[in-house]
Amino acid sequence: MSRLFADRRVRIAFAAIAALFVALLLLLAAFPWGMLKGVIEDRMTDRFGRPVTIGEMQRVDHFGFSPTIALRDVRVPGPAWAGPQDLARIGQMEIGFGALSLFTGRLALRHVSIARAQMNLVRAKDGRASWQGSERRGGSGGGGLDALTVRDSRLIYRDAKQGRNFDLAVASDARSGLRLRGSGDVRGAKVRVAIQAPAISDETKSPWPFDARMAGDGLTMHAKGTMAAPLDTDHMTLDVTAQARDLKLIDAVIEAGLFRSQPVVLSAHVRRGPGRWLIDRLDGRIGRSDLSGKMTVAKIDGRTKLDGTFQSRQLDFDDFSSDEGLALEAAKKRAIGPRVVPDTQVNLAKIGRTDGRIAFRVGRIVSRQGPSSLTSLAGTLVLDHRVLTVAPLAIGMRQGRITGRAMIDQGDNGPVPIVRLDLRLVDSSVPALGGGGGSVTGRVDGRVLLVGRGGTLRAAVARSSGRIGIAARDGELPREIAEALGFDAGSALLARSDDRAILRCVVVGFAIRNGVGQAGPFVVDTSQSRLDGAGTLTFPGETLAIRLSGAPKHDAVLRLPGAATMTGTISQPNIVVPREVKSVGNVFRALGRAITGRQGPVAQDADCAGLSAQVLR
Repeated sequence: MSRLFADRRVRIAFAAIAALFVALLLLLAAFPWGMLKGVIEDRMTDRFGRPVTIGEMQRVDHFGFSPTIALRDVRVPGPAWAGPQDLARIGQMEIGFGALSLFTGRLALRHVSIARAQMNLVRAKDGRASWQGSERRGGSGGGGLDALTVRDSRLIYRDAKQGRNFDLAVASDARSGLRLRGSGDVRGAKVRVAIQAPAISDETKSPWPFDARMAGDGLTMHAKGTMAAPLDTDHMTLDVTAQARDLKLIDAVIEAGLFRSQPVVLSAHVRRGPGRWLIDRLDGRIGRSDLSGKMTVAKIDGRTKLDGTFQSRQLDFDDFSSDEGLALEAAKKRAIGPRVVPDTQVNLAKIGRTDGRIAFRVGRIVSRQGPSSLTSLAGTLVLDHRVLTVAPLAIGMRQGRITGRAMIDQGDNGPVPIVRLDLRLVDSSVPALGGGGGSVTGRVDGRVLLVGRGGTLRAAVARSSGRIGIAARDGELPREIAEALGFDAGSALLARSDDRAILRCVVVGFAIRNGVGQAGPFVVDTSQSRLDGAGTLTFPGETLAIRLSGAPKHDAVLRLPGAATMTGTISQPNIVVPREVKSVGNVFRALGRAITGRQGPVAQDADCAGLSAQVLR
């Protein structure tokens, strides 16, 4: 009897549970969703941090597990800093969804219909975006969308950070598909925008194709591709072409941190996966410089990771400046004269969350300013937490090469980075460094080891410490120049124009401290004479203040006493001979010493090998 009673209780329990389950299903199927209007307003208010209101909300159908909810006069205010316009105003909206999906935690939308809506998206110059919600609570993505209908709606976008503005009409229906049409401007360049894709419906095929165009006089871009599902931007493949009068216009669209330039034409094949962009092919031209390569861009632990390789058959560094930038640089050059150290920006403050490795190779370097002493370029860039290393670095020259490494270290998050240069010049020549030709020959090697802090390369060198050395050996020069270096005016005058002398070595070293270099050694040693110097080289002006004294290696015909001074800059040195050295009195005294034989000691050969090793170490 007790067993029968127990079985009966189990059956009753199961029946009660089943009845409760059926009751819950019936309640869900008939639930008056309009009652949740206040709850949804509160949730949305909490999400955006601003009071969201819904004028009316009610269930359209009466019973079933795929309810349709109608909303009217939905208002989402924008932040006060974005202006008086609301972030969104929707006149009418219907949402159909699978009620059972609420138990899975992922809302399955069946259809969405929107009418008389206007979105006002604003981004401030400091990067704040009006569509970002309150920090107290983040949003979460919904499920798939079976159908979308939009009519009489607009999307207005204003971005002060990138200087772009668009006003687009938005429409979507089964007959014409999804369409966005309108106009705008990108950094002042007027453009027309047209985006087209198939309608979003339960009959939409996968993959989902799309076509987006932006066209104007200064900027034209076209992206055509497919998404794995409608509006699934995490899974898509596309081909992109772009043409602009300035690379910065393209950057205003893709936000890659690019620079101003000469006119540019680019094309790329791109794939997008979750947290990853894969640029399988990139080809283009900037000015008369060409570019090709590939790159992977990934988001890992909140950081952007780059990995790529790029090649250029021909490159002109001037192509990476706009006409305005080139004009400013030309004006600066006219004002201060030419400089050896470029004024290249090296500040890494804006790329604090980007790391990566990019290998590059340039087959031929050209210049609109005339023949370039540099011929090729190759290296690998490694960026890690605001520390950029270029190593190994190889710069080809008409004769010889520059090798070594360069580091820009802003890992301390300081206002300007520390720049470290460790470079060697190998197997070059005097004519190659001088642009070709010339009457002086000889092999040239060099060494630069500097550390300084600055926002540009020139500013960093101006505050640097270290050493610079250069050594020329085993060459020739006109004999009249060799005699003049020994202050032997007579022998210089008597030398024939085709007479040659041996250039044993030119060895110059500077110990740099806070941008000021102290010469030592400073020797020009020839078969006929030796010239020694002492003084300073000061950055950023690259100004010289060197006192020169020379002596012949033989009995002089007419040896002038005194010294000369080298002033000017590295690019434009100036030898100044004091008036008393050239005076008539000095000449007569030199003649007297020549007659009496008391001309002073002759110069000895310099230790060229030892001095060269000292400055090139």
